[in-house]
Amino acid sequence: MANDLQLNLGTLRSSMQLTLHTHHASRIWHGRDASQGRATIIGLNGFIAVMNKMKRAAELDDPYADVWMLRIEEKLNVTKASIQVLREQIDLALSEVPEALSMGENLNVHPVRLPLFVNAQLGFMAVYLLADYDDLARRLILAHHTALIDRRTLEHLLNEGAHALRSLFSLAQQFKASGVKRGDYISNNPAALKARERFGDVPQDVLEGSARSRFAPPLVRPPAADAKHPDTNEADVDAPTGSFDQTRVLEHDAQVVIPTQEQR
Repeated sequence: MANDLQLNLGTLRSSMQLTLHTHHASRIWHGRDASQGRATIIGLNGFIAVMNKMKRAAELDDPYADVWMLRIEEKLNVTKASIQVLREQIDLALSEVPEALSMGENLNVHPVRLPLFVNAQLGFMAVYLLADYDDLARRLILAHHTALIDRRTLEHLLNEGAHALRSLFSLAQQFKASGVKRGDYISNNPAALKARERFGDVPQDVLEGSARSRFAPPLVRPPAADAKHPDTNEADVDAPTGSFDQTRVLEHDAQVVIPTQEQR
């Protein structure tokens, strides 16, 4: 009887949304346009898109994608440490509040809520960093409002945090999928020769698969007829806004959907 029972299970989903309270964090989300001789820097949404492509390339056995995942993971850790240093500085400033004074959290009465659809773990790590920066900015503004820090300190610490995140996103902008696989590289075929000329050599431990990001996907080697170039848009997902399909995480890229002003 039990063996005859059929369970029609659907896909696993969880709704995700990022709430931001400060204009400073909102600007990091959107990125920086080219102005006054400064280069364009993608925002968090663009960073997530790059991480999805990078993960997809790693799934398709692109050794250069593994090199980049290691590089981005290291940069994420450095960025996290930088923001933590700033948090410790504002913690010290806020500790000067007298015990007789009760001070609540500094929250926006109309925060922006951004629905997320993210598949790449390195993308999630950046989401957490932006949330940390938003919290940092709220507390810095509160400290300045209550005369615990001056404006110069406020602007310096805000700029330091923003610079750390933009440096991370700027690094990710440099990623390009090579289109080659480990087999191509080992056999040194024409595609590998072209990739070597463009991207340089792959470290031996990465080529062997012994050095990979802790979030690297399992190596998948699909038949040549089924393999698609990892830098195309065919792997993008048209997913429901604000949802996360956990059962398809190894099959597709992901989207981050920004609601229009009318939808908010």
